[in-house]
Amino acid sequence: MAALSDPISDFLTRFKNATRAGKEEFSAPFSKIKADIARILKEEGYIWSYEVDNDGAFPSLKVKVKYTDGVPALTDLKKESKPGRRQYVGVEDIPKVLGGLGITILSTSKGLMSGHQARKKNIGGELIASVW
Repeated sequence: MAALSDPISDFLTRFKNATRAGKEEFSAPFSKIKADIARILKEEGYIWSYEVDNDGAFPSLKVKVKYTDGVPALTDLKKESKPGRRQYVGVEDIPKVLGGLGITILSTSKGLMSGHQARKKNIGGELIASVW
């Protein structure tokens, strides 16, 4: 397998592809930041659950995609910050996705959190992704 230059984008793309293909779960190589993104997606209701699988030579993250009556909870997502062009926002500049129906994921000095959590804590950071 080829080396990835952006593993977070790979994780988000696997999530989007799994929902569009109707898969019940998908797996990705484990990292702490991917586990934090999965935690946020679970808290916000986009996935059922996630777990770390240590069976193989390298740990992997298994994620169960959420469907309601056959319709995925995820409509779409967009990776905002890229390795060549990081995007930082202050607390007043955190975007609202679809008028508040979606979420943003931010990397802050207090860890990864959703946009509305960052607004509550009055903290900005790197805008990782928008999910709706």
